[in-house]
Amino acid sequence: MTLYAMLKKITGCPDFSRLRIFFLAPVFFLCIYAAQTEPALSYIGPGAGFAFLSSFLVLLLTFALAVFYLLSWPLRFMVRRIFRKGPKTKTDIKRVIIIGLDGMDPELTKGFMDQGKLPNFKKLSAEGTFTKLGTSYPSISPVAWSSFMTGVDPSHHNIFDFITRDPCTYQPMLTSADIGKASKVLPIGKYMIPLGKPKMRLLRKSQPFWKILGKYGIFSSIIRVPITFPPEKFNGVALSGMCVPDLRGSQGTFSHYTTDRDRTNIETGGESRFVELKNGVIETELVGPENHLVKNGGELKLPLKIKLDKEKGKARIEISGESFELEPKTYSPWIRIAFKAGLGIKVHGICRFYINSLAPGFDLYVTPINIDPEEPALPISHPFIFSVYLAKLLGSYGTLGLAEDTWALNEGVIDEDAFLEQSYLLYEEREKMFLNALEKTPRGLVTCVFDTTDRVQHMFFRCLDPEHPANRGKEVEKYKKVIEELYIKMDALIGKALEKTDDKTVLGVISDHGFTQFRRGVNLNSWLYKEGYLSLIDGNTESGDWLANVDWERTKAFSLGLAGIFINRKGRESKGIVEEGEELQALKNEMIEKLTGLLDEETGGISIRQVLDTERAHSGPYKYDAPDLLVGYNAGYRSSWGCAVGRVTDAVFEDNTKHWSGDHCVDPSIVPGVLFINRKISKENPHLNDMAPTVLNLFGVEIPKYMKGTPLIGSQNLGDEIDPRHRENKEAKAV
Repeated sequence: MTLYAMLKKITGCPDFSRLRIFFLAPVFFLCIYAAQTEPALSYIGPGAGFAFLSSFLVLLLTFALAVFYLLSWPLRFMVRRIFRKGPKTKTDIKRVIIIGLDGMDPELTKGFMDQGKLPNFKKLSAEGTFTKLGTSYPSISPVAWSSFMTGVDPSHHNIFDFITRDPCTYQPMLTSADIGKASKVLPIGKYMIPLGKPKMRLLRKSQPFWKILGKYGIFSSIIRVPITFPPEKFNGVALSGMCVPDLRGSQGTFSHYTTDRDRTNIETGGESRFVELKNGVIETELVGPENHLVKNGGELKLPLKIKLDKEKGKARIEISGESFELEPKTYSPWIRIAFKAGLGIKVHGICRFYINSLAPGFDLYVTPINIDPEEPALPISHPFIFSVYLAKLLGSYGTLGLAEDTWALNEGVIDEDAFLEQSYLLYEEREKMFLNALEKTPRGLVTCVFDTTDRVQHMFFRCLDPEHPANRGKEVEKYKKVIEELYIKMDALIGKALEKTDDKTVLGVISDHGFTQFRRGVNLNSWLYKEGYLSLIDGNTESGDWLANVDWERTKAFSLGLAGIFINRKGRESKGIVEEGEELQALKNEMIEKLTGLLDEETGGISIRQVLDTERAHSGPYKYDAPDLLVGYNAGYRSSWGCAVGRVTDAVFEDNTKHWSGDHCVDPSIVPGVLFINRKISKENPHLNDMAPTVLNLFGVEIPKYMKGTPLIGSQNLGDEIDPRHRENKEAKAV
């Protein structure tokens, strides 16, 4: 195929001019280099912040980077060949494939396998190993996936939850990334011209094992692994996953338009707007990001016009120069939109539209505005143009870290069928990326995480329990098979991977945790208030979100997020009152004793199995900034919705009646993950921490001494001696 034909194919432009070829050829070759070169031969809380780059700067940067890579490639190739390290041990393993199925549960998996419904998982088990995989403490996705990629516990990688508190203000902050405006700006009239790049910082510590592989010349394709935003540089390609913000800087804010005022009461996850139909037309607007280019610029907005044709049963939607027809109960394709910030700068995004009803009332749902992968307003991949390459090759795709809109279903803005359709549309995009990565990476590492298993189970686990409080007023019978069908679909994915696996390929399937029912919420803040550890100002008995109305001068402890309890410590929190040393330890011991075995008097159930003193349980350098007490809930219980956002309510216990009915933020021993691998393993109780050293060992790469896990596949599987340091570590742990 000629260059001209290849460019026409990936761009879809039949009239590609020679001038366009001249400018895009370097970009094309860089994409091919990034994706194919074999140098050895990616749930609650605030947004990450947002500071967009201009389209012009993106184009300029992309072109300059492409030219640089193209012209410097021979020199860089020679330097790498001369100075790069080689693996310490010989191995005949050519490729390692890791498929992450977030939340896949070992008990459900075994049950469906025994019923003969998962033949490909059964085959993988017969060829090698199927076992439970120990998860992190706490068993929360960003924590667990960070341990998977780094081989260390949370006190070493600094991720304990989705959110934490700012010790200076007590306000919530995202644990994974810090995104902000440029540090210096040039004011010119009303405009604030940035003089540098926006502040973007990954807060996860330690390094992923694929970065170590890259130092030894081993190429990796990393697709949507959580806590990889902003993307890090390494020898390979990566598309960031969980915690990538939407265009508004949040973790997902949907838009809802309705002619029914009773449908506008939205608590969390989005914004609902009452609209009026005049002569068959609705005129409103779509809200975008803050305009930081203009002083006090406010939110950027786009006119949105909707023309209803009730006779045809359709509506014509006009936005950002796009015009398309849409029937009810059908998702639009990704619609590209652009907000004009000023000075010719546009901020690009994509979203899908879904009409719930045309009559008697009109009701429209719009997904959160995702960062456009073809013109990303923030770097969401490594190299920067990898997201562009995927979009040109495979079509546009969702980029939001938590793309499946669980809150839209929780709030009743969409129904179960719409949520499932959305989830599987996103899954199909991910599968295309994964299969493309397999094709383009014949040697090295391919890792892809699929979120569908987690999101669907969160929203439909109630259907496995006839007595679940969340079933009240909801359809159950229709959705009883949803989770079974989900696992069968994942089995088909494994079948496709097995077709591309030979005897020199190690194929592993893992999950970060399992699942259990979430029937009752526990509000730790309410418990702390009733026990006298937390005080409110002005005689209040309840508080708003984010610890509003808390009297910090009389508060010893509080909770925010899903992991546990913070002590209001002197010298750490700005208004801390608990002295370090004996007072602190006595307070922790007292609360641990009271909380362990906490009785839910209404049901007679034990809500909390164990409570860990973080500083005693962990030894890493970041334990000091973590929740001081990690709470291990019993099956059926979890931090309540109010507690997660720092609210004090009247009741300590409450029924969970939301669609989000299954969870894993409990005692980790209740929710281990799964491990399938087409080799026999040499360890009885494998853990997520073992995955990083296992992959390094498979490629014969020296394992860093700081890693907490040990290789699961030993010398009998590799044909060479296992790293002696890990033999010594294993013996030391046994002693």
